[in-house]
Amino acid sequence: MTINLSTINNQSQINHTTIVLRSAIASRVITLALTIIFRSILHPYDTSAFINPSCLTSTTTDHHEQLIQFPRIAAAIENGIVWDSVYFVRIAECGYEYEQTYAFLPLLPFCISLISRSVLQPLVPLVGYRAVLALSGYIVSNLSFIFAAVFLYRLSVIILKDSEASLRASILFCFNPASIFYSSIYSESLYALLSIGGLYFLMSGANNLTALSFALSGCARSNGVLNAGYIGFQTMHQAYNAVFFNKSIFLAIRVLVSGILRCIFVFVPFVSFQVYGYYNLCYGHDPDKLTPWCKAKIPLMYNYIQSHYWGVGFLRYFQLKQLPNFLLASPILSIALCSIIHYVKLQPKAFFSLGFQDTSNSYGDPSLRFYQGVNTRNTYSLEKEISTVTREDQARRRRKRNVKEETPVMLSTNKLEKFPIIIIPFVLHLSFMVATAFFVMHVQVATRFLSSSPVIYWFASYVLVSPRTHKGWGYLIWGYCAAYILIGSLLFSNFYPFT
Repeated sequence: MTINLSTINNQSQINHTTIVLRSAIASRVITLALTIIFRSILHPYDTSAFINPSCLTSTTTDHHEQLIQFPRIAAAIENGIVWDSVYFVRIAECGYEYEQTYAFLPLLPFCISLISRSVLQPLVPLVGYRAVLALSGYIVSNLSFIFAAVFLYRLSVIILKDSEASLRASILFCFNPASIFYSSIYSESLYALLSIGGLYFLMSGANNLTALSFALSGCARSNGVLNAGYIGFQTMHQAYNAVFFNKSIFLAIRVLVSGILRCIFVFVPFVSFQVYGYYNLCYGHDPDKLTPWCKAKIPLMYNYIQSHYWGVGFLRYFQLKQLPNFLLASPILSIALCSIIHYVKLQPKAFFSLGFQDTSNSYGDPSLRFYQGVNTRNTYSLEKEISTVTREDQARRRRKRNVKEETPVMLSTNKLEKFPIIIIPFVLHLSFMVATAFFVMHVQVATRFLSSSPVIYWFASYVLVSPRTHKGWGYLIWGYCAAYILIGSLLFSNFYPFT
């Protein structure tokens, strides 16, 4: 009976993965179609994006004087280079020319440049190099989003242990309110792929892929370095278990050293880029002409650029004239806060103890590989060193779980109300991002800044089916997503302020 149920569950997950894949593709097609339609019927508010002077560096090939065969098509493609897309395309074409461009990390421009110089190189004589760069950016963003949606479903299955809830969460992600940014030449899609993919690898025990994905996410967006916190959280629990359950100090030291090295690896790309910026902008230059951050004891280029050029800083956005932007961000902030409160209230004792009081009772949970450090790719396995008592507890919990799986209701909505300890680092991560978005950043950016957090979609998935919530909340969530997709496609694509 158990084998049959397992086969059914596997087939169900395969079917759900197909649905998620189709939904992700459909959502990208819809968003891009809306963008094209709105561009064709409205005149852009700001046309400065069409100005594209020659690169400052003489070593860069000048493509501006090339004759192209389809100038109208080229112009239509370049119409999509708006807002931050201007920076990403310019960096891909000319490199980092000005100080403010260093606020945009290099992974997306590198991918754009790589595709434009390889796969799409034959299109350059047809539509021009800048249009090819734009096409490359669209390809990177939209493909990254599709794979990110699939990874979110697989991650959700591990965490929620409910394929139906995971499917709902993934479809919500496919039609999230920041959709326009996931289909534009922005780093959101690439970051979501690497961040969510890294979390999936972490839960699957693939430590090397986890570290690589998290490190690359920090090369796509600065907040990618926060993903090191997941590794740190895992390391703390593995070291705790090694000391108190396996009675092995040596094992705890190995776990700590391994975790610290992986955390350092996650920081390396972002820190290397800061060093690269310091070398280009500060090293060997006239001391009287250096910008203030060059002279600091710890020269943090990124923080200075965000503050100096974009006015980012603690409480600096708390102005009466910014009230419309706070209202624009209020839906995503409200959902994020509700999701945090929801999971904290489920088991406050476990949450505020960071799960240390409950992990000893959770070894039967497959997702607790996160704590145990069970990884077939490693040269050692903590599973072999679990005490006899813990093994008996595992067997007992497996028997209980098999009995539950034999009940007719295989996908009860009550599963969403269970609190897996593994969700704690997700909630902590989201809490930090919400606080940063509200108190430090331009608050309207919260819509896309928080849109890659799985917790938001897990909570929204719970709201859609929970008997404790009114159906109107589900309609409100879907209405919010649809409205922001429409408004975002209309405003953003025509260079009007959105988020």
